[in-house]
Amino acid sequence: MARVMADRERFADLSKIRAVVTGSSSGIGRAVALELARGRARVVVHCRASIDAANEVREEIVSSGGDAVVLAADLADPASMAEFIEGAWNCWDGVDVWVNNAGADLLTGAGAGLDYAEKLRRLLDLDVSSAILIGKEVGRRMCDAGGGVLLNIGWDQADRGMEGDSGELFAAAKNAVMGFTRSLAVSLAPQVRVNCIAPGWIKTAWGESASEVWQERVKRETPLERWGTPEDIAKLARFLVSADADYITGQVIAANGGAVR
Repeated sequence: MARVMADRERFADLSKIRAVVTGSSSGIGRAVALELARGRARVVVHCRASIDAANEVREEIVSSGGDAVVLAADLADPASMAEFIEGAWNCWDGVDVWVNNAGADLLTGAGAGLDYAEKLRRLLDLDVSSAILIGKEVGRRMCDAGGGVLLNIGWDQADRGMEGDSGELFAAAKNAVMGFTRSLAVSLAPQVRVNCIAPGWIKTAWGESASEVWQERVKRETPLERWGTPEDIAKLARFLVSADADYITGQVIAANGGAVR
């Protein structure tokens, strides 16, 4: 029992980690930021416009004894993205872990009403271009600094397909991110590790309000017979950025309750 507790404490210690989590004012990003902070990492909480929500994440971290700052930026805008990278890098004189989680919300709110072409543009600008350009720049900086970890977010159904407009659009965007992850990992090895989590059915804002048809579909397609939670993804993220995963790079890891179709 003492050995188990000691291992858990070792895994929990991210106190030397300086982390950035994009899109961390809500959903999966929020859970990842809180989980890394729980391991004592210092965290840059990012949002585009949801300053109040981002500050709530920061306050939760600080009230638990952690250290966090909030930076706002529109990562679909190249100038804003460049300024954000510089600001985040300078918060604690470097970054050890960068999580590219920011993505366009096309399933709830105003985004759901956009036409197909505009949805595609937003996905390409934010989910794809920002992840690629940030990965290249931050990866270069990490190499120059001696090492680091990049973690991207994909989608478990991207490489096997899902019907409908949303399935087509997200498959196109997330396959790009997943393929880029594998190639960037080779480019940056051995100094920097690069991996990607491919979440399955995760109960974020859309899942909370999804119809009974979708609720049943999730259970039917998931062997564990439940929605995943943002915290499920956050726990995997915490492992992948830790020293316990230091022989893992170039991987796209599904976190989907065992779904295979």
